[in-house]
Amino acid sequence: MARFSGTLARKLRYYVYLYVDPRDNTPFYVGKGRGNRCYAHSEGHAHAATQQRLVEPRKLGLQPRIEFLRHGLEESEALIVEAAAIDLLGLESLSNRVRGHGIRQGGRASVDSVAAILSEKQAKIREPAMLINIRRAFRHDMSLQEIYDATRAAWKVGWKRDRARYALSVFGGIVREVFEIAHWLPAGSTMRAHDKDGRPRLPRDRWEFVGRAADELLRKRYVNHSVRHSLPQGAQNPIMYVNCD
Repeated sequence: MARFSGTLARKLRYYVYLYVDPRDNTPFYVGKGRGNRCYAHSEGHAHAATQQRLVEPRKLGLQPRIEFLRHGLEESEALIVEAAAIDLLGLESLSNRVRGHGIRQGGRASVDSVAAILSEKQAKIREPAMLINIRRAFRHDMSLQEIYDATRAAWKVGWKRDRARYALSVFGGIVREVFEIAHWLPAGSTMRAHDKDGRPRLPRDRWEFVGRAADELLRKRYVNHSVRHSLPQGAQNPIMYVNCD
C-alpha cells in the first residue's frame, strides 16, 4: 500500500480515519493518528475483532477502504472527532473496543442526561441498594429491557447482594434506571433478550438477578441524578453497596 512521505505526513498533521467495508460502504473502524498510522491495521496490527472485519471482504477479492474523516488537526481535536464519530456510528456496529481515548465527558447523550451531568443534582439514596456501573454496555438509545439485561448480569457479588432491594444502573456517574430486585440466581440461569439460542453463556462463578422496573416515584427520585459523590475516586469495581451494612 502507498505510504505518505515525510512532507505529506507533516501537512496531514493528526487525522481521524475510517476503515470501510466495500461490500456495503459501511464504516467498521474509527481511529486517529498521524504519519502512516492509518495503514497499521491492514498490516496485521489489529485486535481480533478488527482483523475479522478486514478478512471477510478479502475472501471475496475486495479490499477494505481507508478514508479520512478529518485531517490537519491538533491531537486534542482528533481525540474529540474520533470519539464523536464512534458515538454517532455506535460502538456496537464497530470493531473498536472503546469509545475513544482520553474523552471523559461531552459524548452523545440525551438532553436530560447532559442536564443531569452539568447540574450535578445528587441522588440521596434512602433504600438498601447497589450501584451497578454498566460502562461499555451503555448506549444513549437503550431500551428499558436492554438496560435491565445490562444491569442484572453477570457480577461477582457476595452476601451483601441479598440485602440490596434495588439496583441502580449507573453510567458516567449518573443513574440511568432503577430496578427492584426479586431474586438472585447463578449467572446464566435465565435468558436475556440477546441470547439468540436461549442459552446464556456466562461465567458460573457470577450472579444475576431477576426483578422489574421500580415504581415511578422511586424512578423519579433517582433517574438522571448524580451518584458521583458516592463513588470512590478511580474505583474499578462496577458494584457498590449503599445502606446494605
